[in-house]
Amino acid sequence: MNLMINDQVYEVDDRLDRLLLWVLRDELGLTGTKFGCGIGICGSCTVHLDGNPIRACVTMLSAAQDKDVRTIEGLAEVDTNGETVLHPVQQAFLEEQVPHCSWCMSGQMMTAAALLEQNPNPTGEEIRQAMNNNYCRCGTYYRIRKAVARAAELKVLS
Repeated sequence: MNLMINDQVYEVDDRLDRLLLWVLRDELGLTGTKFGCGIGICGSCTVHLDGNPIRACVTMLSAAQDKDVRTIEGLAEVDTNGETVLHPVQQAFLEEQVPHCSWCMSGQMMTAAALLEQNPNPTGEEIRQAMNNNYCRCGTYYRIRKAVARAAELKVLS
């Protein structure tokens, strides 16, 4: 079976009864998607499926068939000079020095990127609501919200 992940085609075993998280991490080596709770609550495994944030730890591989999957590895882009250009969310998270242990950061960034695709200029309350179901063991919620607001500004500037 072929999967479209980060604009690249990957061939994987066609057993569809496996969790997307383990296919991404164990079979394809895309380890930016983290395993946290394993029951879809914490958000550390968040990826995009056709642009929508989903929890890879509770999503069967069959759900990704014929869909576009984006992981944290595919959030940045490569410009015409071959240089990596960080997504505004990635840039803002660095600027605001959000990460501590970083376990939740890829899920936080993927959730934020999906929010900004759907709502390029969210209010503080909209950011809080969108990010509300992604947990951070280190409690960096204030900086996360600040970084999402900064990413919205950067997105407008780019």
